[in-house]
Amino acid sequence: MDCRLGCGACCIAPSISSAIPGMPEGKPAGERCVQLNEENLCKLFGKPERPKVCHQFKPCPIVCGTTNQQALDNITELESLT
Repeated sequence: MDCRLGCGACCIAPSISSAIPGMPEGKPAGERCVQLNEENLCKLFGKPERPKVCHQFKPCPIVCGTTNQQALDNITELESLT
């Protein structure tokens, strides 16, 4: 599965404990990453400063669902379970 461009759920719902440029302490769950632009695209995509955890995330139908809202809901639920 390819990412749905403009979704951004994986940049909003989960917490990210590693440093992100502009967020040296990482990102709390539910907070929009500062590297997410107005179109919900990652400004670090393909760059070496992108956190490893972000690079390793692979979209899949179970997590991402069929809509952006489903992805946000699914990732939020997964975050709450961990």
